[in-house]
Amino acid sequence: MTRILVLYYSRHGSVRRMADLVARGIASVPGCEAVVRTVPEVSPVSEATAAMVPESGPPYADLDDLRGCDGLILGSPTRFGHMAAPLKHFLETTTPLWLAGALADKPAGVFTSTGTLHGGQEATLLSMSVPLWHHGMLLVGIPYTKPELTTTTSGGTPYGASHFAGARDDRPVSAEEKTLCLGLGERVARIAQRLALASA
Repeated sequence: MTRILVLYYSRHGSVRRMADLVARGIASVPGCEAVVRTVPEVSPVSEATAAMVPESGPPYADLDDLRGCDGLILGSPTRFGHMAAPLKHFLETTTPLWLAGALADKPAGVFTSTGTLHGGQEATLLSMSVPLWHHGMLLVGIPYTKPELTTTTSGGTPYGASHFAGARDDRPVSAEEKTLCLGLGERVARIAQRLALASA
């Protein structure tokens, strides 16, 4: 079974909804399994600690989730053109994997959500890609063979899936955004499967 890790942070729910769609895209590929994980909040108060298990949703990720995956898809809301601090904090703990080359040559993709239409979607997707390049991962975007890239009036980029959630996070995922989320999951899964067969 080809295992694709969908690792995300979501504050208000839009990125979580996208993660569910990406996971559905992965599961649509026979022989592929989506493993969905999240990360805990970080706090400016040094004594504050998060619960060991989230109150709801998928469990928190650990390094073994990354070590054991055949592909990775990261999701985060936009924070001034960058990924949110909790996801960045988790990625900064992956030095042991980097030293071992554990993620090298595995496919990866990224997705994001913003509160405003021009709120930094592409900048966030590019900044999320940087640590994955450092790990030697193979970044997978969304090709223009997906017609939704040219018809969308909200989210959707060649760098990865995106969603315009609105300032109150009350805009539903559009039909085009949904198709691109599903397509990103499916594409990473298919590429991971091909790479696994080629190295067998």
